[in-house]
Amino acid sequence: MKLFIGLGNPGAKYARNRHNIGFMALDRIAEDHGFSPWRSKFQGLFSEGRLGSEKVILLKPETFMNRSGQSAGEAMRFFKLEPEDLIVFHDELDLAPGKCRYKQGGGHAGHNGLRSIHGHVGEAYGRVRLGIGHPGHKDKVASYVLNDFPKADQDWLDDLIRGISDGAAELAQGDTGRFMNAVALRVAPPRSSTSKPAKTTKPKEPKPESEDTRSPMQKLMDKFK
Repeated sequence: MKLFIGLGNPGAKYARNRHNIGFMALDRIAEDHGFSPWRSKFQGLFSEGRLGSEKVILLKPETFMNRSGQSAGEAMRFFKLEPEDLIVFHDELDLAPGKCRYKQGGGHAGHNGLRSIHGHVGEAYGRVRLGIGHPGHKDKVASYVLNDFPKADQDWLDDLIRGISDGAAELAQGDTGRFMNAVALRVAPPRSSTSKPAKTTKPKEPKPESEDTRSPMQKLMDKFK
């Protein structure tokens, strides 16, 4: 069994915030893969289903971001899971918008949601880091992550979230390479190998000059006409 946790803040007021991209990812997985309706449990909303051969629990903590670890720890104790069974989906300031990276273990890099999870379950869990870009100065970070994605970001955001859902079964089964390939196919699809090359216009060959059949005397006389 795997536990997928998306990080965000509860309530309609935060639903489209950059900070809530983890919630968005889980919503898409649940919808695309026929998971159960969301129910209240573990201080959050949870849904269950299967991804490939793996049973998966989806959890969106409703403790607010800074206390996400309370919800994560409660769910893990209930299902008797180890940190290696947990994958957290979260916003990442240090990645360009639309980029996705997988990381196993390591520090929290100042992310308050990850910091809380570290405190409750340790650091050995997996993370799907979802790039939202950086506002350019640390004093702007709080307002930046708590603002909605602008309309200009909707295309890449939709591609990224759909790519995560496409590769969710591979991620649940531990094949992070195939998961990342699925995301890449949505975010940067390859050009079709069957596309026809552009037609090129063949340059016209110059017309051969007509043969001069005049006699030498005629040519001479024509010069003086």
